[in-house]
Amino acid sequence: MSNAWHIGVIGGSGLYDADLLQDAQQITVQSPFGDPSGPVTTGFLGNVRFTFLSRHGAGHRLTPDAVNYRANIDVLKRCGVTDVLAISAVGSLREAMAPGDVVAVDQFIDRTAGRERSFFGPGCVAHVGLADPVCDRFATLAGDAAEAAGAKLHRGGTYVAIEGPQFSTRAESRMFRDWGGDIIGMTGMPEARLAREAELPYALLGMVTDYDSWRDGEAGVEAPDILAVLSANAARGMDTLRALADLLPQDRSPAPADTALEHAIITTPDKRDARLVARLDAVAGRVLG
Repeated sequence: MSNAWHIGVIGGSGLYDADLLQDAQQITVQSPFGDPSGPVTTGFLGNVRFTFLSRHGAGHRLTPDAVNYRANIDVLKRCGVTDVLAISAVGSLREAMAPGDVVAVDQFIDRTAGRERSFFGPGCVAHVGLADPVCDRFATLAGDAAEAAGAKLHRGGTYVAIEGPQFSTRAESRMFRDWGGDIIGMTGMPEARLAREAELPYALLGMVTDYDSWRDGEAGVEAPDILAVLSANAARGMDTLRALADLLPQDRSPAPADTALEHAIITTPDKRDARLVARLDAVAGRVLG
Protein backbone atom coordinates (compact mmCIF):
# COMPACT_ATOMS: atom_id res chain seq x y z
CA MET A 1 0.00 0.00 0.00
CA SER A 2 1.27 3.49 -0.86
CA ASN A 3 2.25 5.69 2.07
CA ALA A 4 1.79 8.94 0.14
CA TRP A 5 -0.71 11.56 1.22
CA HIS A 6 -3.56 12.50 -1.11
CA ILE A 7 -5.71 15.21 0.43
CA GLY A 8 -9.32 15.62 -0.60
CA VAL A 9 -10.67 19.11 0.06
CA ILE A 10 -14.38 19.85 0.20
CA GLY A 11 -15.27 23.51 0.27
CA GLY A 12 -16.62 26.45 -1.65
CA SER A 13 -15.64 27.26 -5.22
CA GLY A 14 -13.81 30.36 -3.97
CA LEU A 15 -11.46 28.27 -1.86
CA TYR A 16 -8.92 27.88 -4.62
CA ASP A 17 -7.96 29.53 -7.86
CA ALA A 18 -6.33 28.38 -11.07
CA ASP A 19 -2.85 29.21 -9.79
CA LEU A 20 -3.03 27.23 -6.53
CA LEU A 21 -2.26 23.76 -7.91
CA GLN A 22 0.53 22.63 -10.18
CA ASP A 23 -0.43 20.33 -13.07
CA ALA A 24 -4.09 20.94 -12.32
CA GLN A 25 -6.73 18.90 -14.14
CA GLN A 26 -10.50 19.07 -13.92
CA ILE A 27 -12.06 15.61 -14.12
CA THR A 28 -15.64 14.39 -14.13
CA VAL A 29 -15.94 11.26 -11.97
CA GLN A 30 -19.05 9.10 -11.96
CA SER A 31 -20.55 7.59 -8.81
CA PRO A 32 -23.10 4.75 -8.47
CA PHE A 33 -24.71 6.86 -5.73
CA GLY A 34 -25.79 9.56 -8.18
CA ASP A 35 -24.37 12.86 -9.32
CA PRO A 36 -21.70 14.53 -7.18
CA SER A 37 -21.75 18.29 -6.77
CA GLY A 38 -19.54 18.67 -9.81
CA PRO A 39 -16.19 17.71 -11.31
CA VAL A 40 -13.06 17.45 -9.18
CA THR A 41 -9.91 19.47 -9.70
CA THR A 42 -6.73 17.58 -8.94
CA GLY A 43 -3.08 18.59 -8.91
CA PHE A 44 -0.12 19.18 -6.62
CA LEU A 45 0.91 21.55 -3.88
CA GLY A 46 4.62 20.86 -3.62
CA ASN A 47 4.93 17.08 -3.54
CA VAL A 48 1.42 16.44 -2.20
CA ARG A 49 -1.57 15.67 -4.39
CA PHE A 50 -4.73 17.58 -3.56
CA THR A 51 -8.16 16.93 -5.05
CA PHE A 52 -10.83 19.61 -4.66
CA LEU A 53 -14.60 19.30 -4.81
CA SER A 54 -16.94 22.27 -4.53
CA ARG A 55 -19.63 21.13 -2.09
CA HIS A 56 -22.41 23.36 -3.44
CA GLY A 57 -21.39 23.09 -7.09
CA ALA A 58 -20.36 25.82 -9.50
CA GLY A 59 -22.00 29.11 -8.63
CA HIS A 60 -23.27 27.71 -5.30
CA ARG A 61 -26.30 26.15 -6.99
CA LEU A 62 -27.05 23.43 -4.42
CA THR A 63 -28.80 23.97 -1.10
CA PRO A 64 -27.34 22.06 1.88
CA ASP A 65 -30.10 19.45 1.75
CA ALA A 66 -29.67 18.99 -2.02
CA VAL A 67 -25.96 18.12 -1.83
CA ASN A 68 -25.37 14.46 -2.68
CA TYR A 69 -22.99 13.78 0.19
CA ARG A 70 -22.72 10.09 -0.63
CA ALA A 71 -21.67 10.74 -4.22
CA ASN A 72 -19.17 13.40 -3.13
CA ILE A 73 -17.40 11.10 -0.66
CA ASP A 74 -17.58 8.16 -3.06
CA VAL A 75 -15.99 10.22 -5.84
CA LEU A 76 -13.12 11.32 -3.59
CA LYS A 77 -12.53 7.69 -2.59
CA ARG A 78 -12.45 6.72 -6.26
CA CYS A 79 -9.84 9.40 -6.87
CA GLY A 80 -7.54 7.73 -4.36
CA VAL A 81 -7.88 10.33 -1.63
CA THR A 82 -6.40 9.23 1.72
CA ASP A 83 -7.75 11.99 4.01
CA VAL A 84 -10.56 14.55 3.70
CA LEU A 85 -10.40 18.16 4.85
CA ALA A 86 -13.67 20.09 4.90
CA ILE A 87 -13.47 23.87 5.00
CA SER A 88 -16.82 25.36 5.89
CA ALA A 89 -18.42 28.65 6.82
CA VAL A 90 -19.96 28.44 10.30
CA GLY A 91 -21.79 30.59 12.80
CA SER A 92 -20.45 30.98 16.31
CA LEU A 93 -22.35 30.00 19.45
CA ARG A 94 -19.56 31.26 21.74
CA GLU A 95 -18.39 34.80 22.40
CA ALA A 96 -14.74 33.74 22.21
CA MET A 97 -15.15 32.31 18.70
CA ALA A 98 -15.36 35.56 16.77
CA PRO A 99 -15.97 36.18 13.08
CA GLY A 100 -12.71 35.61 11.26
CA ASP A 101 -11.56 32.90 13.69
CA VAL A 102 -11.10 29.26 12.68
CA VAL A 103 -12.34 26.27 14.68
CA ALA A 104 -10.80 22.81 14.31
CA VAL A 105 -13.93 20.75 15.03
CA ASP A 106 -13.74 17.59 17.12
CA GLN A 107 -17.43 16.72 17.73
CA PHE A 108 -20.84 16.97 16.05
CA ILE A 109 -24.49 17.19 17.03
CA ASP A 110 -26.53 16.09 14.03
CA ARG A 111 -29.89 17.84 13.63
CA THR A 112 -30.26 17.19 9.90
CA ALA A 113 -33.23 15.24 8.58
CA GLY A 114 -34.07 13.40 5.39
CA ARG A 115 -30.51 13.15 4.08
CA GLU A 116 -28.90 9.87 3.04
CA ARG A 117 -26.73 9.08 6.06
CA SER A 118 -25.12 5.79 5.04
CA PHE A 119 -23.70 3.95 2.07
CA PHE A 120 -25.04 0.73 3.55
CA GLY A 121 -28.58 -0.55 3.92
CA PRO A 122 -30.81 -3.61 3.50
CA GLY A 123 -28.73 -6.33 1.92
CA CYS A 124 -25.46 -5.12 3.38
CA VAL A 125 -25.71 -3.74 6.91
CA ALA A 126 -22.76 -2.01 8.59
CA HIS A 127 -22.34 -0.17 11.89
CA VAL A 128 -19.18 1.95 12.10
CA GLY A 129 -18.00 3.59 15.30
CA LEU A 130 -18.47 7.35 15.38
CA ALA A 131 -17.68 8.28 18.96
CA ASP A 132 -14.78 10.36 17.69
CA PRO A 133 -15.91 11.48 14.23
CA VAL A 134 -12.81 13.55 13.48
CA CYS A 135 -9.31 12.19 12.93
CA ASP A 136 -7.27 13.73 15.73
CA ARG A 137 -3.98 13.51 13.84
CA PHE A 138 -5.31 15.13 10.69
CA ALA A 139 -7.26 17.79 12.60
CA THR A 140 -4.08 18.71 14.47
CA LEU A 141 -2.16 19.07 11.22
CA ALA A 142 -4.97 21.13 9.66
CA GLY A 143 -5.08 23.34 12.75
CA ASP A 144 -1.32 23.83 12.64
CA ALA A 145 -1.65 24.86 9.01
CA ALA A 146 -4.41 27.38 9.81
CA GLU A 147 -2.21 28.92 12.51
CA ALA A 148 0.72 29.06 10.11
CA ALA A 149 -1.56 30.95 7.71
CA GLY A 150 -2.23 33.57 10.41
CA ALA A 151 -5.61 32.40 11.69
CA LYS A 152 -6.74 32.69 15.28
CA LEU A 153 -7.41 29.01 15.88
CA HIS A 154 -9.63 27.26 18.42
CA ARG A 155 -8.61 23.62 18.82
CA GLY A 156 -11.71 21.57 19.44
CA GLY A 157 -15.33 22.54 19.17
CA THR A 158 -18.73 20.94 18.77
CA TYR A 159 -20.39 21.58 15.41
CA VAL A 160 -24.21 21.63 15.43
CA ALA A 161 -25.41 20.55 11.99
CA ILE A 162 -28.88 21.88 11.12
CA GLU A 163 -31.01 21.12 8.10
CA GLY A 164 -31.42 24.67 6.82
CA PRO A 165 -31.59 26.37 4.43
CA GLN A 166 -32.98 28.93 6.88
CA PHE A 167 -30.83 30.12 9.76
CA SER A 168 -31.83 29.33 13.35
CA THR A 169 -34.48 31.10 15.37
CA ARG A 170 -33.23 32.86 18.50
CA ALA A 171 -34.76 30.12 20.65
CA GLU A 172 -32.99 27.42 18.65
CA SER A 173 -29.68 29.25 18.74
CA ARG A 174 -29.87 29.58 22.53
CA MET A 175 -30.89 25.93 22.87
CA PHE A 176 -27.89 24.78 20.84
CA ARG A 177 -25.65 26.77 23.19
CA ASP A 178 -27.24 25.04 26.17
CA TRP A 179 -26.58 21.68 24.50
CA GLY A 180 -22.87 22.42 24.38
CA GLY A 181 -22.64 23.49 20.75
CA ASP A 182 -19.81 25.84 19.84
CA ILE A 183 -20.43 26.49 16.16
CA ILE A 184 -23.31 25.88 13.78
CA GLY A 185 -23.54 24.96 10.12
CA MET A 186 -25.57 23.04 7.56
CA THR A 187 -23.13 20.69 5.82
CA GLY A 188 -20.89 18.89 8.34
CA MET A 189 -23.37 16.05 8.58
CA PRO A 190 -23.80 13.52 7.06
CA GLU A 191 -20.47 14.33 5.42
CA ALA A 192 -18.44 13.24 8.48
CA ARG A 193 -20.51 10.06 8.89
CA LEU A 194 -19.96 9.04 5.29
CA ALA A 195 -16.24 9.77 5.38
CA ARG A 196 -15.93 7.34 8.29
CA GLU A 197 -17.86 4.65 6.39
CA ALA A 198 -15.51 5.20 3.45
CA GLU A 199 -12.51 4.74 5.77
CA LEU A 200 -11.34 8.30 5.11
CA PRO A 201 -9.89 10.24 8.07
CA TYR A 202 -11.87 13.50 8.24
CA ALA A 203 -11.15 16.94 9.63
CA LEU A 204 -13.22 20.11 9.47
CA LEU A 205 -11.98 23.68 9.75
CA GLY A 206 -14.92 25.95 10.49
CA MET A 207 -14.38 29.53 9.34
CA VAL A 208 -16.51 31.69 11.62
CA THR A 209 -18.57 34.26 9.74
CA ASP A 210 -21.13 35.44 12.33
CA TYR A 211 -22.62 35.01 15.80
CA ASP A 212 -25.76 33.22 14.65
CA SER A 213 -28.85 34.59 16.48
CA TRP A 214 -28.28 34.15 20.22
CA ARG A 215 -26.90 37.57 21.14
CA ASP A 216 -29.41 39.85 22.86
CA GLY A 217 -29.96 43.25 21.32
CA GLU A 218 -28.39 42.35 17.98
CA ALA A 219 -29.88 41.47 14.62
CA GLY A 220 -29.84 37.82 13.65
CA VAL A 221 -27.51 36.47 11.01
CA GLU A 222 -28.25 37.35 7.38
CA ALA A 223 -26.63 36.07 4.17
CA PRO A 224 -24.87 39.38 3.27
CA ASP A 225 -23.05 39.26 6.62
CA ILE A 226 -21.68 35.84 5.78
CA LEU A 227 -20.66 36.70 2.23
CA ALA A 228 -18.64 39.68 3.40
CA VAL A 229 -16.54 37.52 5.72
CA LEU A 230 -16.29 34.64 3.24
CA SER A 231 -14.50 36.78 0.67
CA ALA A 232 -11.89 37.69 3.26
CA ASN A 233 -11.54 34.06 4.33
CA ALA A 234 -10.86 32.70 0.83
CA ALA A 235 -7.24 33.84 0.71
CA ARG A 236 -6.60 32.48 4.19
CA GLY A 237 -8.09 29.16 3.18
CA MET A 238 -5.66 28.86 0.28
CA ASP A 239 -2.75 29.86 2.53
CA THR A 240 -3.86 27.16 4.96
CA LEU A 241 -3.69 24.53 2.24
CA ARG A 242 -0.23 25.65 1.18
CA ALA A 243 0.90 25.42 4.80
CA LEU A 244 -0.70 22.00 5.17
CA ALA A 245 1.28 20.68 2.20
CA ASP A 246 4.49 21.85 3.90
CA LEU A 247 3.55 20.45 7.31
CA LEU A 248 2.52 16.93 6.32
CA PRO A 249 5.08 14.27 7.25
CA GLN A 250 6.83 12.84 4.22
CA ASP A 251 5.27 9.41 4.78
CA ARG A 252 1.68 8.88 5.79
CA SER A 253 1.39 6.36 8.60
CA PRO A 254 -1.89 4.45 9.12
CA ALA A 255 -4.78 6.16 10.93
CA PRO A 256 -7.58 4.47 12.91
CA ALA A 257 -10.22 5.49 10.35
CA ASP A 258 -8.32 3.58 7.63
CA THR A 259 -9.82 0.37 9.00
CA ALA A 260 -13.19 1.60 10.24
CA LEU A 261 -15.00 -1.17 8.35
CA GLU A 262 -12.81 -3.98 9.63
CA HIS A 263 -15.50 -5.46 11.89
CA ALA A 264 -18.44 -3.21 10.99
CA ILE A 265 -20.24 -5.24 8.32
CA ILE A 266 -22.84 -7.46 9.96
CA THR A 267 -24.60 -9.12 7.03
CA THR A 268 -23.27 -12.60 6.30
CA PRO A 269 -21.69 -13.04 2.85
CA ASP A 270 -24.43 -15.39 1.63
CA LYS A 271 -27.14 -12.83 2.41
CA ARG A 272 -25.52 -9.76 0.87
CA ASP A 273 -27.29 -7.95 -1.95
CA ALA A 274 -24.98 -8.25 -4.96
CA ARG A 275 -26.22 -4.99 -6.46
CA LEU A 276 -25.48 -3.01 -3.31
CA VAL A 277 -22.12 -4.71 -2.90
CA ALA A 278 -21.27 -3.65 -6.46
CA ARG A 279 -22.08 -0.02 -5.64
CA LEU A 280 -19.78 -0.25 -2.64
CA ASP A 281 -16.73 -1.19 -4.70
CA ALA A 282 -14.82 2.02 -3.88
CA VAL A 283 -16.16 2.67 -0.38
CA ALA A 284 -15.89 -0.87 0.98
CA GLY A 285 -14.05 -2.89 -1.62
CA ARG A 286 -11.20 -3.47 0.83
CA VAL A 287 -13.43 -5.61 3.05
CA LEU A 288 -16.02 -6.83 0.55
CA GLY A 289 -13.77 -7.66 -2.36
